[in-house]
Order: sequence, then structure tokens, then C-alpha cells
Amino acid sequence: MKCYSKILSIFLLLCLICFNLIFTNPVSAQSVAVAEKILTVDAFLDIVRQFHPVVKQANIQVEKAEAGITISRAGFDPVLSLNSDQKTFDGKNYYSYTNPDLKIPTWYGIEVKAGLENNGGVLLNNETTAGQSGYIGISIPLAKNLLMDKRRAALQQAKLFKSQSEVERQMVVNDLLYDAADAYWNWVRVYHVNQIIKEAVQLNENRFDLIKIAFRQGDKPAIDTIEALAQLQNFKYLLSDNQVSLQNAAIELSNFLWLPNNSFYQLSNEIVPEKKWNETELPELTITDLQGLLASVKFTHPKLRQYTFKLGMLELDKKLKFQDLLPVVNVRANVLTKGYDLLNGFGKSGYFENYNKFGISMGLPLRLSEGRGAYKTAKLKIQETQLDFNIRQQEVENKLRFYFNEMLGLHNQVKLYAAAYQNYQTLFRGESTRFSAGESSLFLLNSRENKVLEARQKLIELKTKFYKTTIAVQWAAGLLK
Repeated sequence: MKCYSKILSIFLLLCLICFNLIFTNPVSAQSVAVAEKILTVDAFLDIVRQFHPVVKQANIQVEKAEAGITISRAGFDPVLSLNSDQKTFDGKNYYSYTNPDLKIPTWYGIEVKAGLENNGGVLLNNETTAGQSGYIGISIPLAKNLLMDKRRAALQQAKLFKSQSEVERQMVVNDLLYDAADAYWNWVRVYHVNQIIKEAVQLNENRFDLIKIAFRQGDKPAIDTIEALAQLQNFKYLLSDNQVSLQNAAIELSNFLWLPNNSFYQLSNEIVPEKKWNETELPELTITDLQGLLASVKFTHPKLRQYTFKLGMLELDKKLKFQDLLPVVNVRANVLTKGYDLLNGFGKSGYFENYNKFGISMGLPLRLSEGRGAYKTAKLKIQETQLDFNIRQQEVENKLRFYFNEMLGLHNQVKLYAAAYQNYQTLFRGESTRFSAGESSLFLLNSRENKVLEARQKLIELKTKFYKTTIAVQWAAGLLK
């Protein structure tokens, strides 16, 4: 009987050592043949960039802004028109007017106009030329609307709006990828914690069975079976709770998964994150120049770049409002010809002396109340926007400093805690050996095991938090595209 108990004790020792090795060195993904698909963070973010409806909506806004430029160009489109009017009554031709003309607006407020006239009848207006004639003329603003007018302002603002919509698209993508990456690393964390607890449940089930055998053989007290069962039940509870968290994390991740046909995709159980991720060491930091990021953030962050275009639009508005402070001085000059032979007619001598039509119009409000008020308001809007820009720039820079410092700290913490985890493993293996030799209790062994489990979970949390913060640094700098 003593010989049998000795053999059983050696067998239990070997089993516990084997279980310990399995627990502290989990089986890698390559050693298990499973039909699972790996979803890496890069592949996931590419899916978000290509298929997420929010990105497509942002692209539509850019296209709408391009359409707005086309609309604004309408102010410079040549206009061909025809005015025809006639009256015949009681056999008498009162009048007949046929006047086609072409207006060509140019960039600097100058308008070129050419037309033909064919007028007849016994009751023509005294100012109207009878018969066929033609004219080519020009209209020039000499003060107001010479350097800026509503047409030019509208077109320039439409171009600025298109650039602003592109920046807004970048801001939308920057925020979306940040939220998506946060959901991804949360899913990775919960998944790996779930795998750890699964391993712990399996190992404790086997240990409980061995303890029961040892109890039946008289090698272990009854209290050890209760101790082993309590440990097993605790791990089963943790597994049940974490599986709910895993399902919810998968649902949260699915919010960012869409198919090319704009249909929603629910993440399946066959899709898993990289399994070797938890076994590898952290890569070296790729973002190390904080001062360089701070110096360029004003030009790279879409939230700050928006103010460039806002200020540009306000400057255009100020120039337009300044025009209301100038007098209206418009000069019109037409050169006339008999018949429709415009080009040959203008070459004859005497046409500029005898065949012409000139006009000038002037006007100026004496107090300029509206112009002065509008111009002052435009300047105040620029000052207000500039102050708002300064506030937002400080917020963005401080947020970048915060996440950069957190990233450096987490990188160091992961290395430190990885070493602590190795020490917890060593203590657990030593306690397992002592327990197998009868020099320790199951309570102490379970305590060591719980410490190892907590350390593994903590290490996973630190790693995922580090990767989240790495994404947060890029987000704070406006670099996620």
C-alpha cells in the first residue's frame, strides 16, 4: 500500500508539473489546427476606410462642394439673349424690334457686350435707330466692384469651401479611425483574457480530478477538494462573465464593419485577432519627436486647418464689404455701325467720332452707415475666429502632449510588468513543486496561480492600452487617414 501511495504521489507530481508548464506556456496558434480567420488591425482599418458609410458621406460632401464651384462659375458665363417685339394694328405697322445680343462678363468686373438691331415701324421710339445696325461695347467699374464683386467672391468662396470640405473629410476619417481602433484593441484585450481564463478552467478541472483521486487514496485531505472546487468555480464564473464581455466587444467592433454593397456585417466567431500578438514583445517606438509634431500640427490637424479656410472666407467677405465704402462709378462705351457688318464697319474712318454711345453713372451714400457697419462687423468676425483658433490650437497641442507622454510611460510599464509576470511564473512553478512534495498547501498554490492569471491579464491590458495610445497620438496630431 505504501508503495502504491508513493507511485501515486510521483504521478500527481508529474501531472501537476505538466499542467504548470501548459499554464505558463500556452499553446501557440500554429500548433492548433482551427478554421479561424485572422483580423489584423491594419486590415480592419482598411475595411473602415473603404466601406464605412461615414467615409462615403464625407466623400459626397466634397463632391457637393465641387458642384458648388460649377454653380459659382455661372456668374462668368456668356449670355446670349434675344428681345423681339412688334405691333401691327388696322393694317399699320406700329413698330418692330428684333435685338439679339451677347454679354461676356470678365474677371475684373468688366463686361463686353455686342448686339444687332433691326428696328422698323411708323411709331418707333425717337431714341431707337431705324433699320439694321450693330454695336460692340464695354462697361467698366472704376471704383466699387473693380477689385472685388459678388461674383468673384462667390467663386473664390466656393473654391475655399471645397478645400474646407476635403479637410472636413480628413477630420471625419481621423475621428472614425480613432474610434474604430479603440474598439478593435478592446476586442483584442477581451479575446485574449477569455483565452487565458479558458486555459485556467481546463487546468483546474484536471487538477480537481487529480485532487479527488488523491483524496480517495488518502494522500490529500478533504479540505483540498473543496479548495480545488472553489478555485474551479471561480474561474468558471470569470469565464462566463468574460464571454459576455467578448460578445459585446464583437458587437461594438461590428459597428465599423461594412460590406462594399453598403450592408452591415456582423462579426462572426470564426474571426479572431492575432494569437501570437500576446506572446511577442512590444516594437520600438516609431513616434519619438514630440517637438516636430507640435511644430507641424497647425498644418496637419484637420480641425486647425479648417480655420485657415474660415479665415480665408472672412477675408473675402471683408474685401467685399469694403466695396460698399467706395462710390459707384461705372463707364459704358459702345461703338455703333450701320448694318450687320460689324468688323468691317469699325475699320472705316469717322466711326469713333460719329458712331458711338457713351454713358457714366455715379452714386455714393453720404453717411456710408451700412458700409461702415458691415465692414467693421467683417473685421470683428476675423478677430473672433482668430481667437477661437488660438484656443483650439492650444487644446490640440496639449492633447498631443498628454497622449505622447502616456505612450512613453506605457511603453516602459509594459517592459517592467513583463519582467514582473516572469517572476510570478517562477514563484508559481516553485510553489507547484513544493505542493507536490507535500511542503505547501493548495491554498498557497491557488494564490500563486491567481497572481499569475492577474499578471497575464494586466500585461494584456497594458499592451492594448499602449497600442490604443499610439493610435491616440496619431489622432491628436491629425495623422489618421
